[in-house]
Amino acid sequence: MSKAVIKNPIFWSDVPDVDVIRVGNAFYMVSTTMHVMPGCPVMKSTDLVNWEIQSYIYDTIEDNDGYNLKNGQNVYGRGQWATSLRYNNGTFYACFVCNDMKKTYLYYTKDIESGDWKRYVYDGIYHDMSLLFDDGRLFMFHQCGDIRITELKPDGSGILEGGINQLLFSTPKENIGLRCEGCHAYKVNGYYYLIFIEWPKDGNGRRREVCYRSNELLGPYERKIIMDDDMGYHNKGVAQGAFFDTADGQWFAMLFQDHDAVGRIPCIMPMTWEDGWPVLGVDGKVPHEFETPFEEGEKFDMVISDDFNHSENKLANQWQWNHNPDNEHWSFTERPGYLRLTTAQLADGILDARNTLTQRTEGPNCTCETAVLTAGMKNGDFAGLVALQSNFGTVGVKMEENKKYIVMSDKTGELESVELKGDKAYVKIYFDYEDSRDIAEFFYSEDGESWKRIGRELKMLYTLDHFMGYRIGLYNYATKSLGGYADFEYFGYKRG
Repeated sequence: MSKAVIKNPIFWSDVPDVDVIRVGNAFYMVSTTMHVMPGCPVMKSTDLVNWEIQSYIYDTIEDNDGYNLKNGQNVYGRGQWATSLRYNNGTFYACFVCNDMKKTYLYYTKDIESGDWKRYVYDGIYHDMSLLFDDGRLFMFHQCGDIRITELKPDGSGILEGGINQLLFSTPKENIGLRCEGCHAYKVNGYYYLIFIEWPKDGNGRRREVCYRSNELLGPYERKIIMDDDMGYHNKGVAQGAFFDTADGQWFAMLFQDHDAVGRIPCIMPMTWEDGWPVLGVDGKVPHEFETPFEEGEKFDMVISDDFNHSENKLANQWQWNHNPDNEHWSFTERPGYLRLTTAQLADGILDARNTLTQRTEGPNCTCETAVLTAGMKNGDFAGLVALQSNFGTVGVKMEENKKYIVMSDKTGELESVELKGDKAYVKIYFDYEDSRDIAEFFYSEDGESWKRIGRELKMLYTLDHFMGYRIGLYNYATKSLGGYADFEYFGYKRG
């Protein structure tokens, strides 16, 4: 068999805040998914090229109005941030902060692929922390700019009373827009290594990766820039992530890059050691392509089509709900071969619609479509497809005064409406991310073959209130009365 070849980015899709570990011959990765549920995907690879979503660390984080999109509350751009993944003495650990809850969560399991995790919860925000196990002790390195170290109980069950809890060092402020954050901590050959992202105002003025090292836990620490490259893409630096080794001692790093509306996308690069410092990339650059030492494994898709022909109410791992789902009001089994979304909660618009089912989108471009059967809809219901971010666009069927209309809307309101004569409509969204063009186009059909544009192009924007690349979503929400339903016949996805 041929060797696996990495072509960067490894995903042209929103997989930010990556952390990677190796256990045996398997590599495991986690990423930030914030307000979508289930959350914090565990991805597995044996060749560093093909990654399969094995499971999620949690189904929900909390059960409150914000996570349930109730009473005008939401957790867009909040929820789970920047998880640290570690393995120690047969147990896997995953730790992250929820700024909305002002709490830090440490999950643990013996079987990382099962999705069966238990957790400890700490009061306080240990921002962008990294766990480090060190000779029977457990530490968190955390915060932005003024880097702190906090000692946990050895089993992670809480903060260790009387343990180390202090400022470790302060990072430079001069000509720095974003001081060091996104810590990943390691101990290799007697040295402690802390790697961070920072964003200078001088020089190239882009994100870069820096490393601090010391042969003593509490320092003093030396500093070095270890990656400053944008792969020729709009001066967007590749930075923040992890490094890890193979079973035979080769080293790699995975960092990510802002790619505007599609989100933050990960890249892998070879890594070597020189004078005790990590050296990332090839001649200081992130390679666009290189051969790995592994035979290529089975291919897995980050985004998939779905015929909804499922014998039980279980989603493929590529699907996630926007906020906590109401599991009593969606089904594959009420009408076999279809996804039924039944309204259970009134909404003012798509951003507070419960049970919007989402997947990522991918560059350079992709197309998503579905067929909506509308016989069960009630007046005031709206069902269809959404290009989901704060600056959203929708195309779907709206029922008003016992008539149905195919409608394209954005955050400014309805842009075009066409009366639907029957009970079935086909809708489609085309996403174009090539060179950050970031345009979505909307279409409809009454026969699934002849398509017409509707509304206008959406200029997609990556905004920090959602802090997430654009997702495709299937939705059905009520504005007047509850109990109506829409049946989705399939979800069709095509990249390119």
